[in-house]
Amino acid sequence: MTWRAPPVERTAQLGSLGTVPERQMLEGWLSRHRETLLAKCAGLDPAQLARTTVKPSNLTLLGLVRHMAEVERWWFRRSLAGEAIGDVFTGPSDGDEGLDGVHAADAERDFGVFQAEVKACDAAAAGHDLDETFMSSRGHPLSLRWVYVMLIQEYARHNGHADFLRERIDGATGD
Repeated sequence: MTWRAPPVERTAQLGSLGTVPERQMLEGWLSRHRETLLAKCAGLDPAQLARTTVKPSNLTLLGLVRHMAEVERWWFRRSLAGEAIGDVFTGPSDGDEGLDGVHAADAERDFGVFQAEVKACDAAAAGHDLDETFMSSRGHPLSLRWVYVMLIQEYARHNGHADFLRERIDGATGD
């Protein structure tokens, strides 16, 4: 049987995030966006996940999953927590952050890497206060709060891309 991207069970209900403490709100919105990206992939086979559908762009749903694993790793583990770890899907100088080099045969593995990276990133952030700062690679002080907001916007932008990609694959729309 061919592997398919698994269905997603929502953990963060948007209505429940309206009056919670700030940290819980930021974590909830980030979880919601992570789940939305995976929901855009749910039920698709590896070939569909690796298909470019909006020419001339080379974006794929699988590339977006890989990219977000890379982005999360960079901000939570390498930047905030200072872990001396390399890239997940790319080399240090290629600059594509997981978007390129997508292979349908690696889809199941890549989804597993994404899920493992999300858990590792959540663990890396857990011991830090929202106001805690670190120095960015460009020498600017940034807080954990900034990382959450930046990742929420990054997911929101790419989830918009995922909407178009999924609709072109099989016509599916919606959250």
